Amino acid sequence: MKISASLALLSDLWQAIRTALLPTLRDICRQPLLLLRPRQISRVFMSHLWIPFGDETDENARPVKENLIPPNARGVVLDIGAGYGHTINYLSRDMVTKYIALEPNRLMHAEIRARANAAGFTEESDTFQILPYGAEDVASIVSALGRPDAVDTLISVLTLCSIPNPEDTLAALVELVLKPGGQLLFYEHVLSPRDDVAWWQRFWTPLWSSVFDGCCLDRPSHIYVKRLDLWSSGEVWAKEGEPEEHLFWHQIGRFVKRSM
Repeated sequence: MKISASLALLSDLWQAIRTALLPTLRDICRQPLLLLRPRQISRVFMSHLWIPFGDETDENARPVKENLIPPNARGVVLDIGAGYGHTINYLSRDMVTKYIALEPNRLMHAEIRARANAAGFTEESDTFQILPYGAEDVASIVSALGRPDAVDTLISVLTLCSIPNPEDTLAALVELVLKPGGQLLFYEHVLSPRDDVAWWQRFWTPLWSSVFDGCCLDRPSHIYVKRLDLWSSGEVWAKEGEPEEHLFWHQIGRFVKRSM
C-alpha cells in the first residue's frame, strides 16, 4: 500500500479536530460537569463534527444511496444510527409509511425532526418517531415500537462500524425488530480484503475511533450480515469505481429476512 494512501485519513482527522474541538470546549466551559461524563463529551464532539462531515459524506455517497434506498425502502423504515437524518432525503413518501430514527445522541434529534417534518414525516400523523437508544438496546427498541417484528425495512448507513457487539446486536435487530419478509439495506465501510490495507485499518482504528465516536475502520460488517442464518436471499456488492487501496473500503447490500 502506498504511504500516501495509508496516511490519507490524517487530513480528515485534522479537519475533524479543527471543526469540533473549540465548540466542544465551549460546551464544557458552559457545563463543567461534562468532564465527569466522557461518553457525553464524545457525543457533544460528534454533534459538532457531523454538521459539515455529515453533509459531505452524504453527498459523496449519493449515487450509492439513490440506487439502494428509494427502490427498496418501504413500509415502516427504521434508520439505525440516524445521525442528522440524511437517509430521509432518499425515502419515497409513496412507499414509506413511517420513518423511525434510532439515534442515541439526543443532540442530533432536533435536526432529525426538522428534516423529517420537511419531508412530510411528523409525529402528529404517526409517520415519524425518534428512539433515543443505542442499537444494542433491542429490548427498549421493541418496547417503544409496541411489539416485535414491527419494521419492514432496516437501513444501516455507516453505522455498523460503531455499534457495540456488532454481531450480536445485528442478529437481535433482525430477529426481533424486522418482520419476516422484511429487508436490511446497508452501505458500510468495512475491513479490506487486502492484507496491507487491513493492517493500516487496524493501526489507525484506536485513534480514529476516539475522534469519531467509536467508529472502527477494521470491522468486516458485510460478513457479519452474511453470516446470519435468518435470510431467504441477499446480495453484497462493491462501490463502483472505488480503488482497493483505500482505508475506507465500502460494501453495499440488500438482504431479505426469511418468512415464518
